[in-house]
Amino acid sequence: MSAGRDRPPAVMSIDVEDWFQVENLKSAIARDSWDARELRVERNTDRMLELMAARGVRSTCFVLGWVAEKVPALVRRIADAGHEIASHGHGHELIYEIGPERFRQDIARSVGFLRDLTGQPVRGYRAPSFSIIDWAIPILQEHGIEYDSSAFPTVAHDRYGRLSGMDAGVPIARLPGGMIEVCVSVLTMGSRGLPWGGGGYFRIYPYPLFRWGVRRILARGLPYVFYIHPWEIDPGQPRVGGVKRSHAFRHSVNLARGEARFAALLRDFRWCTMEDLLRTHAPPDAG
Repeated sequence: MSAGRDRPPAVMSIDVEDWFQVENLKSAIARDSWDARELRVERNTDRMLELMAARGVRSTCFVLGWVAEKVPALVRRIADAGHEIASHGHGHELIYEIGPERFRQDIARSVGFLRDLTGQPVRGYRAPSFSIIDWAIPILQEHGIEYDSSAFPTVAHDRYGRLSGMDAGVPIARLPGGMIEVCVSVLTMGSRGLPWGGGGYFRIYPYPLFRWGVRRILARGLPYVFYIHPWEIDPGQPRVGGVKRSHAFRHSVNLARGEARFAALLRDFRWCTMEDLLRTHAPPDAG
């Protein structure tokens, strides 16, 4: 494999949600229409599981509660294949828009269902569209969450949230109160970072350039955290009108190349789960 055996861990993470739940399409797809939409998350996730099994890769899957309730057998297959099950919340709503009480209900429903479904604790969380905010951290802890992976310390983005004290130079940190924050990876530029963790950035950058950036992060002795969604390997998903041009571009750019690039990334690096990373790289307790 291309990554050296002496390099720090590279974490593979998948945000398990369907194509119609994406924030970029929100203006054209009403939430109350979700039940009538074509469900494609199962076939796409199963394909990703096949590709990972062929390379012996284990990942952390941040599963949306809505998806878990619709296709519980998929969640069981993910867990049975040795992947870590974590929470992506239930309804894919931006945290800073729904407020503390609705967020508390959202995370309780998600964590409770995933825990009952798999018989395993749910230790990790990732916010929809990385919309994490300071007041959400103690609520996550109330529900047994031990680490969050929502901070994306990159240049300004119109949806990403912020956590106090986090910047691009600190990929893993212990937050006040004990929660561990595992940032999505960036290429650092002082206290800021160029996004290099996956998603649309993975589809926009030429693959050799993206691979170079991952190698550079690892060569600096830093762990690398990648994320992807099942719909990103699905060029056959329905197209919808009435979407802002920039949002449509973010969602659809290079979907036809998504599966091949994902397969190449699985081949070119050694991957582990968030749990594996934190066994060796968890920051010490403040006390």
